[in-house]
Amino acid sequence: HTFARKVGQLTLAYHCSFVDFHWIGSLEGVVGVQVSLIDKEASLKFNPVMVTPEVLRKHIEDMGFDASLLALQSQLHPSVADCSEVTLGVEGMHCGSCVKNITETLSEVVGVNSVFVSLEKGSVDLRFDPSLLTLETVKGLLEEIPQRNFMVSIPGWNSRLNSASIPPQTVTIGIEGMTCNSCVQATEGMVSQRAGVHAIKVNLQEKKAIVTFDSSLTSPEELRAAIEDMGFEAWLDQGCENISEYIPHTDRETRKCFVHVTGMTCASCVANIEKNLLKHKGIKSVFVALMAGKAEVKYDPGLLDPAQIVQLISRLGFGASVMEENTVQDGVLNLSVTGMTCASCVHNIESKLMRTKGILEASVALATNKAHVKFDPDLIGSRDIVRIIEGLGFGVSLIKTEGLNNTLDHQEEIRQWKHSFLFSLVFGIPVMGLMIYMMVMDSQHKEHGGSMPVDQNILPGLSIINLAFFLLCTPVQFLGGRYFYIQAYRSLRHGVANMDVLIVLATTIAYVYSFIVLIVAMIEGAKQSPLTFFDTPPMLFVFIALGRWLEHVAKSKTSEALAKLMSLQATDATIVTLGRDNTIIREEQVSVELVQRGDVVKVAPGGKFPVDGKVIEGTSMADESLITGEPMPVIKKPGSCVIAGSINAHGALLVEATHVGAETTLSQIVKLVEEAQTSKAPIQQLADKLSGYFVPFIVVISVLTVVAWLIIGFLDFEVVAKYFPGYNQNIPRTEVIVRFAFQASITVLSIACPCSLGLATPTAVMVGTGVGAQNGILIKGGEPLEMAHKVGAVMFDKTGTITKGVPQVTRVLVLWDRARLPLRKVLAVVGTAEASSEHPLGMAVAKHCKEELGTETLGYCHDFQAVPGCGISCKVSNIEDLLQNSPKTQETNTSVAKQTPLLVTLQGATTDESSLVADTDTRSGSGKVNSPSYSVLIGNRQWMMRNGLEVTADVDHAMSSHETKGQTAILVAIDGVLCAMLAVADTVKEESALAVHTLSSMGIEVFMITGDNRRTARAIATQVGIRKVFAEVLPSHKVAKVQELQERGLKVAMVGDGVNDSPALAHADLGIAIGTGTDVAIEAADIVLIRNDLLDVVASIELSKKTVQRIRINFVFALIYNLLGIPIAAGVFMPVGVVLQPWMGSVAMAASSVSVVLSSLLLRL
Repeated sequence: HTFARKVGQLTLAYHCSFVDFHWIGSLEGVVGVQVSLIDKEASLKFNPVMVTPEVLRKHIEDMGFDASLLALQSQLHPSVADCSEVTLGVEGMHCGSCVKNITETLSEVVGVNSVFVSLEKGSVDLRFDPSLLTLETVKGLLEEIPQRNFMVSIPGWNSRLNSASIPPQTVTIGIEGMTCNSCVQATEGMVSQRAGVHAIKVNLQEKKAIVTFDSSLTSPEELRAAIEDMGFEAWLDQGCENISEYIPHTDRETRKCFVHVTGMTCASCVANIEKNLLKHKGIKSVFVALMAGKAEVKYDPGLLDPAQIVQLISRLGFGASVMEENTVQDGVLNLSVTGMTCASCVHNIESKLMRTKGILEASVALATNKAHVKFDPDLIGSRDIVRIIEGLGFGVSLIKTEGLNNTLDHQEEIRQWKHSFLFSLVFGIPVMGLMIYMMVMDSQHKEHGGSMPVDQNILPGLSIINLAFFLLCTPVQFLGGRYFYIQAYRSLRHGVANMDVLIVLATTIAYVYSFIVLIVAMIEGAKQSPLTFFDTPPMLFVFIALGRWLEHVAKSKTSEALAKLMSLQATDATIVTLGRDNTIIREEQVSVELVQRGDVVKVAPGGKFPVDGKVIEGTSMADESLITGEPMPVIKKPGSCVIAGSINAHGALLVEATHVGAETTLSQIVKLVEEAQTSKAPIQQLADKLSGYFVPFIVVISVLTVVAWLIIGFLDFEVVAKYFPGYNQNIPRTEVIVRFAFQASITVLSIACPCSLGLATPTAVMVGTGVGAQNGILIKGGEPLEMAHKVGAVMFDKTGTITKGVPQVTRVLVLWDRARLPLRKVLAVVGTAEASSEHPLGMAVAKHCKEELGTETLGYCHDFQAVPGCGISCKVSNIEDLLQNSPKTQETNTSVAKQTPLLVTLQGATTDESSLVADTDTRSGSGKVNSPSYSVLIGNRQWMMRNGLEVTADVDHAMSSHETKGQTAILVAIDGVLCAMLAVADTVKEESALAVHTLSSMGIEVFMITGDNRRTARAIATQVGIRKVFAEVLPSHKVAKVQELQERGLKVAMVGDGVNDSPALAHADLGIAIGTGTDVAIEAADIVLIRNDLLDVVASIELSKKTVQRIRINFVFALIYNLLGIPIAAGVFMPVGVVLQPWMGSVAMAASSVSVVLSSLLLRL
């Protein structure tokens, strides 16, 4: 409604008046203000429901002017001519309650004249004033009705204005601040893109814009606000044609986009992005996930778009790009529902869920008592869904899904190869016995040409030994070797001939050939049983199946790494409901999967943080070594970020959940490890490479043998007849030639036995891993052993790998010019005070003091107080007894006999611990020990200053000199006097520098990568001789650094010990874990250094070189036998009288296998 009022005593300039009345325009219910200085009138547009003319008049009088109402220009109810009618389609209405809800909701809205809801037609007939209300607003109001799930569609609608559609409206907007044509074009470009705007013309000289628009889609106030958001001042210059009043469209649609952010290194980067984005108009909320490198932004699409959000993040110095829509998944919940009895229960649950806003899909199975729900996590959470079903009277429990990828589970393969090995072994042992017996018998019966003596034949052509071989070989061939057939088939389908193809080819041909010659001999009634190769399949299958079984057992450890990671997650969370002043009204224990974003979670001292979040109340310390790898706890206070899986130290905290479920940092680490293990390309082993060439070569040779003997046979039959065993002139010549040619060809295939080839790698690997284990190097299978010698770059984690991983006192500096306390007393006081501390620094100091004093028992500490991030204060007593009883004191007293200790005081000098050996005599004349109480303060500079102690420039300089080396400097004050400084640091392992030097001399690039700060990292790297350092690195960035080196063509070894190293250990070509590290790192790595000695990294690379060298020698042995045996088998040397005798084949096979095994055993030397 618009009314005018007379304004008296208005003597201010127009600009000033505008400013004053502009304040009136910001009052609730006021839409627009126009002031005329000449007429002394102000014209106001307002919403009569929210404010009255009298209230506005009083506001103007409060500003110091006299004001009176002149006229009210419109009625409270607009005329019919100002109204429009529309029929809206509404889906989701089920009953009279829905009709009532819609009617009540719309009746209360300003601008609505009448509402008629039809349940049968699923429609709403609406009569409204388009100057007060837009259809988009109506749609939004209906779709946001709680506990309903209405879907509103807006068809073409009719107006009652002269029985024609509403004509486009025009508004003039004044604009201040435009300077050039670029401003004009920018304004026109931006406003013209808005929904409902038909045309815009901006005049630079007159400083105004004329906009033609559709009043059902936008309003003048929205257009004015849009121009203001561009940085100009804007106001409604004159009224809008056909419109008496406008209500701002405040209920705007909110959209969500996901942005991939790179370059974040810590929680402060997250806070920086969130804080800066929220300053911009149109940004509703921002959630940044550090580990996932992802920002979730809710924004007003009328003010911003995803491209602009990306620009805002980029300006902060981070890389940013919009993520695809399909990468954002809806929430999925699988529930077990009890108490359902019939289809009605199912329908009841499904219909209730589908009516709930935010639920996209719900299906309930009565037979399995399970429910599958898809939902929008922004609108509803999993706990809300559980409560809805429980509210219907059913029992609900969460079905937890295993987070492990099935491709990493090797249990099935382990079972298969174990059964294959044991089955083959049962039949293989008797075969080996028969082979030995046959070799002995063959050497004694050479006159029989290697065939079995006649008296051993049970049927013509069938000897007992051949029958035994046949019976033992057949089950192994078809049952024990079936997995080889499956693998070979898969390999051939991909056009690759690997070791499996060679084994299957050799065993099948050996078996089929032996079977056929045996049958032929029986049919022909041969006096001698022929030579067979039935012993080949069992022997091969036993050795190869054993190697495969052991290999898969080693690989199965990878999935255990993920199981261990998942076990770090808290299982339950305590959700609290807060009242005023953050008082806890109610607590509820829920499964961690049911925690939703925005929940407030209570974390007790010593408990794990169940989700990522922000502290809203409480102060504590948290162990975040999970992410950073650093043992030092991090202070947590209101506003600090916490990480799921990290441990709360000693203070209770209230944490608001920001990332839950799969979005938590721990889940992201699990995902990184899983992706690394599944994407890691398997190493093609040497045996497979050789088989790729060897299989086609043998097949070609055997085919050539057939062709050659067929040609020779038809050209000169006498050669064939001479060497054909048991030649019978009754057999046709053609048959003799064909049989002889094929026999020679198949003998080639059989003699090219892959026994030695198959044994070349497994035997060397078994011996190599055995040697490694004896020397404290645990190698998981053949692949890492074959890979280690190729390594061109080694990346070391810092904490716990290059350093010892625990803080140690490196220096004690007594400030002798301030306090005349000897070193021993200072150590006794400090040790007693820190013995009560749980902080790693405190424990390190207490340990050092005990070692120096040579005692395990310290004095008495009381009134102990620890302030996180600052230090401790307490009172210490009973240390005099400690000093008198100290073994070191006794030694000192004995050495100086009964002499009185001499103290030499140098004024103004600071003295190191080595200078202060003597102790003062604390005994009184009575001979009794005094036991005074000392007031102790231990902490940083701020702690001393807070307690009124001055830290002088020389002390500050001494502290800074240690801090630049990456050490922590701690000050000690006793009885209000600053008397000592302690330097604490994570010290470098003794062998680190030598290991780095040795690797560098081998031509391997050495890097250090750590989550610690740059200063400390650089100091440690300098000590051990590493030049290339990556500091402040997240677990995901460690993976990226490994990939970066791999892209340069280097084979990368990663050496680490923490959970934060596990993704990089899994992704590197060779992961090496320190044996004292976390279970997760040990499981993710390929090699484990049990002795915690970095020189073992060098040893493992050397062992790999030796093993691979031995494997190659083994292949040479194997190939020599094959290269000699194949020509003999093919009959190349027949003209010179060298013919393949049956015993030759057996001896060659046995000798090649034995030589390969012996060659491998030489690794032990």
